[in-house]
Amino acid sequence: MSFLQSLNISGSGLTAQRLRMDVISENIANKDSTRTENGEPYRRKMVVLSAVNNFQNMFIENINEYEAGRVEVTEIVEDETEFKLVYNPEHPDAGEDGYVRMPNVDTLKETVDIMEAYRAYQANITALNTMKQMAIKALEIGR
Repeated sequence: MSFLQSLNISGSGLTAQRLRMDVISENIANKDSTRTENGEPYRRKMVVLSAVNNFQNMFIENINEYEAGRVEVTEIVEDETEFKLVYNPEHPDAGEDGYVRMPNVDTLKETVDIMEAYRAYQANITALNTMKQMAIKALEIGR
């Protein structure tokens, strides 16, 4: 694996986790949105990540032509869990029974998810900085 491939791996992880944090932030911002363009409450979104190449493929393909495994966002899916019902007959979106369908966003779950994404982002930055320090040390050997 070349030095630049190592940078690509960390870079793809940074990009994926940044998008994940953006989607989680959108979820938190819309936790009280009872009406979207389609007339329903906001649905929680989740980012699906997958490996472009995995370790097993390294043995199947020619090891010299192997591109190191990066991570990419496969899709952003909507959480299909039920909406929460809150009794508020004064709300403009309340049904005839007085209940309002609220988004299926759980702030605690989103907080935990964003903490996990942030830690993964930090780990990729640490790996990137380590590779940078290794390159600097390698260049110093030639002096």
